[in-house]
Amino acid sequence: MADVKFLKVTKKFNENVILNGVSVEIKDHEFVVIVGPSGCGKTTLLRMLAGLEEITAGDIHIDNILVNNIHPSKRQIAMVFQDYALYPHMTVEENMSFALRLMKMDKREISARVHEAAAILQLTKLLKRMPKQLSGGQRQRVAIGRAIVRKPKVFLFDEPLSNLDAKLREEMRVEIAKLYQRLNATIIYVTHDQVEAMTLAGRIVVMNHGIIQQTGTPIEVYRKPDNLFVAGFIGSPTMNFLHGKLSAEGEKLFLKNDSLTLYIPPFLLADGARNAGREVVLGIRPDDVLVGSGTRENCSEKIEGVLEVSELLGHRENLYIKAGENRVLATVEAFFNQSPGSKVSVRFNYRNMHVFDKKTQQRINN
Repeated sequence: MADVKFLKVTKKFNENVILNGVSVEIKDHEFVVIVGPSGCGKTTLLRMLAGLEEITAGDIHIDNILVNNIHPSKRQIAMVFQDYALYPHMTVEENMSFALRLMKMDKREISARVHEAAAILQLTKLLKRMPKQLSGGQRQRVAIGRAIVRKPKVFLFDEPLSNLDAKLREEMRVEIAKLYQRLNATIIYVTHDQVEAMTLAGRIVVMNHGIIQQTGTPIEVYRKPDNLFVAGFIGSPTMNFLHGKLSAEGEKLFLKNDSLTLYIPPFLLADGARNAGREVVLGIRPDDVLVGSGTRENCSEKIEGVLEVSELLGHRENLYIKAGENRVLATVEAFFNQSPGSKVSVRFNYRNMHVFDKKTQQRINN
């Protein structure tokens, strides 16, 4: 396997900047997920690594070798696409062995590699079937098998689960995780699905508008997002945001807007008085919103609101609450037993609260 380095990589289509000076290193045997919304440049970055797109500026290294001008076939990588791209007139075995046959590899070696990959992916009994006889999940496993048999230095996955239904996506996430553990490979995986990113990645690269917003382990990015975009994109359900201006009253600091006054404790934001007058956005995850009369250490005073909508999700329930002009989503234990229109009170867990500067959108608390 190999490490991969992107150094100030830029991609332009005419005057449109798709990638703007992207630099990131993927270590040998690492599973990195590049995640971001559609159009953020993540697939373009992967295609440039594969040699399918030209680089406008910057360098890409594989195993410390500059590959900018190396032909795709010589880069020792294998790519699994969103579209399975199987040859409909070939059997599973023929699809998996196609690239090896083009390389004029020995037939015995081809057979050994195909059967080894088929065993890993539970495809042995399907080798003589045609693609039309397979389910979506089976077709995707064939596409992955076609990559495995090449024994590349780097595996590239371009949104491989997007065409599958929800149940199959869950199953294939588990299969890909098991595959990584077995192969101990260098994997770069692109997706817009933050659930895939959180569950699969050893490290996440969050992108938006052709720029890397943050890198880190899934838990690091979840617990300490660098900016408003990352805070809102990573996590399901999405984070709550309360907008307002910081106001000092004596030694105490408060967030105020038209319908809310919220005390900001010193441990959340140091040098409180110096921040007075600053417009900020408070971020609170739904799990950190306490609903009802209960109390919890390091929580805010209760805020009165009205339940607008509740969503039962089995063992959990999402509550959409309006408090003045502020809307808050809380995730609680199921069967809250309050109907829409009911008056409820909420508290916020200060320990897991995030503070962002409204103008720069950057995190300002520790």
